[in-house]
Amino acid sequence: MSGSTEITIGGTCTDRFAAVRAAFERNFALNNEIGASFAVTLNGELVVDLHGGWADAARTRPWGPDTLVNVWSTTKGVQATCFAMAADRGLFSYDQPVAAFWPEFAAAGKDRVTVGQLLSHQAGICGFTAAATEADLLSGNTAAQRLAQQVPIWEPASASGYHALSIGILGTELFRRIEGRSIRQFVAEEIAGPLGLDFAIGLDSSQNSRCAELVPPPALPVDPTTFNAAQLAAMGNPPLRADIAMTKTWRDADLPSANGHGTARALASIYAALIAPEGGLVSPQGLAAATSRQIRHADLVLGMECDWAAGFLLNSSGLFGPIATAFGHSGWGGSFACADPENRLTIAYTMNRMDANLRDDARANALVAAVYSAI
Repeated sequence: MSGSTEITIGGTCTDRFAAVRAAFERNFALNNEIGASFAVTLNGELVVDLHGGWADAARTRPWGPDTLVNVWSTTKGVQATCFAMAADRGLFSYDQPVAAFWPEFAAAGKDRVTVGQLLSHQAGICGFTAAATEADLLSGNTAAQRLAQQVPIWEPASASGYHALSIGILGTELFRRIEGRSIRQFVAEEIAGPLGLDFAIGLDSSQNSRCAELVPPPALPVDPTTFNAAQLAAMGNPPLRADIAMTKTWRDADLPSANGHGTARALASIYAALIAPEGGLVSPQGLAAATSRQIRHADLVLGMECDWAAGFLLNSSGLFGPIATAFGHSGWGGSFACADPENRLTIAYTMNRMDANLRDDARANALVAAVYSAI
């Protein structure tokens, strides 16, 4: 049964950012938006917090102020924040070998791979090289140990190759060995809980009714037989289907590369706390370390140049607006969250209709342009 097609926009937006509200509304009229939320903070203050549309494809459930959605790789920026906090607390440094904390990771010539290189997709372990299933992918420590034993697909530190899902498997295991808690637990206890934010790795079943239904993107005209070894491991073994995000197995997993659930307000607020000059999640020195370039290279998986810090994507391509020092992460389908420390600005966008583009989503681009037109 199909519901109403009338779109209602809710939330708040200061007069200064009226152009942002207009752009948000236009996305429903011109860019086939179904349901979305968008948030902006400026100088630590929430100045835009909009939501609208529908939380399901049938348009029967309105997207409300607290609607959650799986944000795919936008989650990676939250994982990077966890590592930044642990580094700032003196628990590790980015130039230390992963094997110093996880001895088994040294197998097959990976003994010199640093934490910074792993987080910036240089380790050569961008996915399984032997046949794998979705159950393997979501097997937690079992998957981590299997990847730790694997031979790198390329010489570590010679190139980046997007570890689309494996960086979450490897990341949470490494973090547990460094800090003592999983990324999922750390986010709940050190970020979302203290800040009162709606964001979690995975999704507790008690929150299912608040979660939007993802609308999968149109299939890309991609022939897997043309994939190089890195692309096959990262994206084709097993092939990732968008509707896996609606399964209990996915929501139960600790996969901080892709199964974060939250609101745009929560994501913008996390980045605001990250770049706060005083009393934030990290010190200015800690932020500088986390956002220093690790590698800028034609990525072996994505097939485009990527400018990687320790888990964050740097803004040399202009993906997050016109300020070169901005950083953040985007996700499959269109979501993103970013910070512009120069202007003490953070931006986040979540939605349920997934676009096929890996970057340059028309909806996100329009919203970012509107934000910068206002400042």
